[in-house]
Amino acid sequence: MRTSLVLLSARLLDPASGSFLSGTALAAAGGRITAIGDDREIRALADPSTTVIDLKGAVVTPGLVDGHLHPVTGAELTHGLDLSGCADLDDVRRALAREAAGLAPGAWLHGWGLDPNVFADGPVSTAPFDVVLEGVPALLLLFDAHSMLASRRALELAGVDGPRSFDQASAEVVCDEAGRPTGLLLEDAACELVERTAPQPTRAERRDRLAAALRAMAASGLTGGHAMDANGDSLELYAELDAAGELPVRLRVAPWCQPGIDADALQALIEQQGTGGALWRTEGVKLFMDGTIDNGTAWLERPDCHGESTHAFWPDPAEYTRVIGRLHRAGVPTATHAIGDAAVRHALDSVEKAQAEGGREVRHRIEHIETVPDDTLRRFAALGVAASMQPTHCCDFTRADHTDNWSRRLGEERASRAWRCRDLWDSGATVVLGSDWPIAPYPPLGVMAGARHRRPGRDLTRPPHGPQQALTALEALQGMTVNAAWAAGETREAGRLAVGHRADLTAFAADPLSTAATELPDVPVLLTVLDGGPTHRAPSM
Repeated sequence: MRTSLVLLSARLLDPASGSFLSGTALAAAGGRITAIGDDREIRALADPSTTVIDLKGAVVTPGLVDGHLHPVTGAELTHGLDLSGCADLDDVRRALAREAAGLAPGAWLHGWGLDPNVFADGPVSTAPFDVVLEGVPALLLLFDAHSMLASRRALELAGVDGPRSFDQASAEVVCDEAGRPTGLLLEDAACELVERTAPQPTRAERRDRLAAALRAMAASGLTGGHAMDANGDSLELYAELDAAGELPVRLRVAPWCQPGIDADALQALIEQQGTGGALWRTEGVKLFMDGTIDNGTAWLERPDCHGESTHAFWPDPAEYTRVIGRLHRAGVPTATHAIGDAAVRHALDSVEKAQAEGGREVRHRIEHIETVPDDTLRRFAALGVAASMQPTHCCDFTRADHTDNWSRRLGEERASRAWRCRDLWDSGATVVLGSDWPIAPYPPLGVMAGARHRRPGRDLTRPPHGPQQALTALEALQGMTVNAAWAAGETREAGRLAVGHRADLTAFAADPLSTAATELPDVPVLLTVLDGGPTHRAPSM
């Protein structure tokens, strides 16, 4: 097998040990690492067709993997007006006014990334924007992507004029005391009532947006991602890009399993496992146990300060438990969105019950885990459940003084248990790090930095939220390499620099372990390699 890639003059960092390998060069063939040694012996493996790159001392790690992201959904949602930089209602009004002024008559305004903290102590509704959105159909996605604001004109066009009932227990068209919609829509089922009325992008536009987003991910150092949805034609889009040689990130896709699923649909999810292409495959199933704390749809053991977040996403949580049991017996790994303490506990209980009833060894995981009590921590390791976490959510959407919406809703006691990365790690849990893009930015150096400094990315001079929950530099790197491989059941082929492992690699201008956390996001990514071929190469390389 001919050598396709040779990297020379590299500092090869193995995240499993945290030390540099003795070799300075690496060769790849057939998408795998075939040799590690000194420059002279590795250069000798090249032929005229081999890509040879002198890294000039750059640090190479296994390719970074985002443990939780939504590529297709993110590419669709992050178009239009970016509201993530708005700090208060005046900022939002000015941004909306500018955007509305440039719209053609009847055109829809799309915004995304709206932080509920802009409403301070007031209700989350469209009322503060009614004047600037008069006659404008607008959809403003809140940052959690579980809720949105629909303008009065958008509600009118969609025929939404009062409350509705949904299979998703926490879905809601929020209404005032008179039964009139306030504009706030909670969870997908409610949001879709209005979204489907808005003009939809063409398939070509969607494909181009996805391809651009994936290329940008590769340029940021990502070689892989655990995609937590397969909605619509996502799989067809991945297959099309893969066949065309335009898929620059390796994807492990978990389709959704929603409340109300029947036996045939569940069997179809089971039979879908393992399908895919060269660089993507369907593996696992994504479920939801609750919504979010910020919009009052999480499942907490005690209500939040508004008396909300008291119900599971599944109207009958016992049915969720039965579904987990069926998937476990079929050998299907599950990933459950569980943010509140009651949701996390029920997800763990369900896995424990499934394991007690027998079946194959299956690697399950829980996503988000924003607040959990002490008695929950050790259960992750005991049950072999991965803790998939997104530390930048804590950094960017909460505050050290607990004056943010998330913390106020929970109260001081629970807000002090925010994103317990350190405690989970120390309890023996395998902690996997990710962004949940488009909820937060996907660049992996920013994710690793946030796990270390726990400060707002927009203002690193502000104090950290729960600094005692910070991870070390090595742990943060492991969260996006060896631990991501463990969660995917790929420890024999991914997450390390070793002969026989995948040639998925990331090269940096500086050592991510010795670079200060606050400086890490600015370290240049010099080279990204997927399956033995460069997907991003800095001009200096």
